[in-house]
Amino acid sequence: MGISMIGIDYSRASVDIRSQFSFTRKNAVTALEHLKKEPGVQGGVILSTCNRMELWASTRGDFTGSLLAFLCRENGKEQEAFRQYFVERKEQEAVEHLFRLASGLKSQILAEDQIITQVKDALALAREVYCTDNVLEVLFRTAVTGAKKVKTQVAFSRGNSSAIHQAIQYLKEQSYSFSGKTCMVIGNGEMGKVAAVALREAGAHVTVTVRQYRSGMVTIPPGCDRINYGERMAFLPQCDLAVSVTASPNYTLTKELLEQTKRTKDLILIDLAVPRDIEPSVQELPGLTLYDIDSFKIDDSSPAIKKNMEKAGRILADEMEEFYNWYQGRDLIPRIQEIKADAVEDFHLRIRKILKKTPMEDVDRENLEKAMDAAAGKVVNKMLFGLRDTLEEEEFLHCVKGLEKLYGE
Repeated sequence: MGISMIGIDYSRASVDIRSQFSFTRKNAVTALEHLKKEPGVQGGVILSTCNRMELWASTRGDFTGSLLAFLCRENGKEQEAFRQYFVERKEQEAVEHLFRLASGLKSQILAEDQIITQVKDALALAREVYCTDNVLEVLFRTAVTGAKKVKTQVAFSRGNSSAIHQAIQYLKEQSYSFSGKTCMVIGNGEMGKVAAVALREAGAHVTVTVRQYRSGMVTIPPGCDRINYGERMAFLPQCDLAVSVTASPNYTLTKELLEQTKRTKDLILIDLAVPRDIEPSVQELPGLTLYDIDSFKIDDSSPAIKKNMEKAGRILADEMEEFYNWYQGRDLIPRIQEIKADAVEDFHLRIRKILKKTPMEDVDRENLEKAMDAAAGKVVNKMLFGLRDTLEEEEFLHCVKGLEKLYGE
């Protein structure tokens, strides 16, 4: 059995290239179901965000397929045209990548808060449609555990937690003031709400668009106004800045639509969606500045950040060791559990003779027996897994075989 992944991200491909391999929830489910039917594949997970898309697979030894070939088939693309943009990782390299990724150490916005939720959601979706397996379950859950420890134990000096925060910081450094500015956020999903709150906290007046058919079913952040999505172009001339972050397959703002609006002041547009929400050619229009998700980067080479990266690395190393201990011994776990059950039963039979002679109520005797069985199981577990961790593999296997022979008689 093996662990493999293939991924494309902001460091290797532009947003236009990445968007060709992004997955909606519905498309991800379909792709996972197809992946699970591939010969030799035990389970899969798809992680698709604004900055990256990764396909993870747990495979048997007879797996001879190609994850890149699978992805290109699913998206109707030619392999050779896109091979240069992808990275493939296997086993330890893949495991280390996921742990660092979940902790935000590989994010475009270093240590950002959203990636850990995105990793959890990717696993939850695969689990929901029965496309994961125990290896990917334990790997992703352990990576999330490590990420939570990094979040609580390592204080990165940067305060930004998302792309919109980085965008706001960038504009402030260009002497742009948000105080009193009129801003529109197109999209009321999770990222849209984050954007609205961030702009409101920066001092702007914020209006959020809501799809008309959902207008009575959604909430908007406190202090923000709402308009129907269809009213966005009528409202746009009032705006100093607009952010678009939807899951729409079509542009929310096009060059043609913007040419039809009568603007009297300069406008900043920020497109945080993948695929793009705003047609790139709008930047050809006078008085308009367009930024996309790739426009905001940080310098992670400062001594303070390097020190914190090292601290995070030590935390993750301990968590990875926990995973490797499980991963390397997972085939033996059923055998160990059988030995434990036989040993506890042996103990139970021996102690029962003594307990029968001990004066006490039947209920108390039954409860005592259960407590002693549980304690005995923990002791046996501790001894067996302790042996596994301290002996060479061959020596440990001899011990397991000996115990199986002992209790098999």
